[in-house]
Amino acid sequence: MEEHRRETFEVLYSEYREDDAKMSYRVEVLHVEDTPFQKLMMVKSETYGTMMILDGFVQVTEKDEFIYHEMICHVPFSVNPNIKRVLIIGGGDGGTAREVARYGTVESIDMVEIDEAVVKACKKYIPQTAAVFSGEPRLNLRFEDGLAFARNAGDKSYDLIIVDSTDPEGPGESLFTAEFYRDCHRILSDEGILINQHESAFYSEERVQMKEAHKKLREIFGIAKVYGFNIPSYASGYWYFGFASKNYDPVEDHKQAEWEKLGLSTKYYNSEIHEASFALPNYVKEILESV
Repeated sequence: MEEHRRETFEVLYSEYREDDAKMSYRVEVLHVEDTPFQKLMMVKSETYGTMMILDGFVQVTEKDEFIYHEMICHVPFSVNPNIKRVLIIGGGDGGTAREVARYGTVESIDMVEIDEAVVKACKKYIPQTAAVFSGEPRLNLRFEDGLAFARNAGDKSYDLIIVDSTDPEGPGESLFTAEFYRDCHRILSDEGILINQHESAFYSEERVQMKEAHKKLREIFGIAKVYGFNIPSYASGYWYFGFASKNYDPVEDHKQAEWEKLGLSTKYYNSEIHEASFALPNYVKEILESV
């Protein structure tokens, strides 16, 4: 029976990671659009629910988006529970802003997304992440280039910057540059934290991108660490974020008791996961230590 299913499986979408490796999904196509910045697709899978695909790569799915968004958000908040001013660059699906907005201590959330079409599509097709765009008074959503926004922002304007970007190609490319990271360092407060999308360590091109991003962050910030998490819909099944700060070490300065007192309900993140996520496999350590 299983062999028969594989033979008759109708593939409508395939994501390539190497010339000879791809992930394929049987999907219902909901929306296709060539925006001024990228090719946007919204599709629906029986396994993953509604999925957003940008330039041929899965960005978010209904089924496992909570993993990505909890790990990009709750790690910095459990290191510095006093974060008040937040800047999100990218994150057009809304999931990162949704998690940040759960913290009552946050006073302002500036979100800079270059592609308005992404937000519009997610509001229509993935309301579980995009509902934050309606009725969150602390959220200031701007449609402009994140690199230019950071360049023009005032010194020490933010306590947390979350760079929820696509891969370093197309509209996300400028968000992996040394120029951008230097501006992030400048506009962060003395206790500020930067979290950035740090790619995978498995496929060859992404290993190079991870190494280059880590090298730049180490040169600019006093503390630069990498942490990982499992996410089934991403091609390698495992992904990484960068943690950079002027003063905080993400493990030594983990405020476990303070975060747990907040009583936030999460499906993936917890205090044990926080510390364990910074324990990296040897092959990843070798990539990072080679810079």
